[in-house]
Amino acid sequence: MGKEKIQIIQGDITKLEVEAIVNAANNSLLGGGGVDGAIHRAAGPDLLEECRQLNGCLTGEAKITKGYRLPTEYVIHTVGPVWHGGTQGEAEQLASCYQNCFALSEAHQVKTIAFPAISTGVYGYPIENATQIAIREAMNFLQKSSLLERVIFVCFGEPVYQCYLKTLASS
Repeated sequence: MGKEKIQIIQGDITKLEVEAIVNAANNSLLGGGGVDGAIHRAAGPDLLEECRQLNGCLTGEAKITKGYRLPTEYVIHTVGPVWHGGTQGEAEQLASCYQNCFALSEAHQVKTIAFPAISTGVYGYPIENATQIAIREAMNFLQKSSLLERVIFVCFGEPVYQCYLKTLASS
């Protein structure tokens, strides 16, 4: 149940016309590299201004802003864990990112949401482990929520895309 509502694509999350996109942010929420920088550049300076008012975000938590110049109503910012070998609660923190993003999406009546591969870039989280957590949390939420119609995992690059496809197929 829920698997049919999950879509995996390769592409640019800043171009998607969905109600909410998730930003793999850093604790400051003031922009950075990777998907975080791309989202801030595409949204324009108003996003940075709103993020300044949020006083950062703890690892595993999530905060929501408007989408500004993006083709999305909301940006949900979440801070994934830095990989330290898996012995410092990284799996729980990453699962918490997804849970908190889904909770915010529900609170704001979001029907379509897109996620990047949280923590798998410069934070070094192994893609196979991260993908299993992402798919598991999406399926858990979809079993409980009738509001959410589509969860899209947006992959940057073929290896990440193939990993998501494989993980979804075996779930």
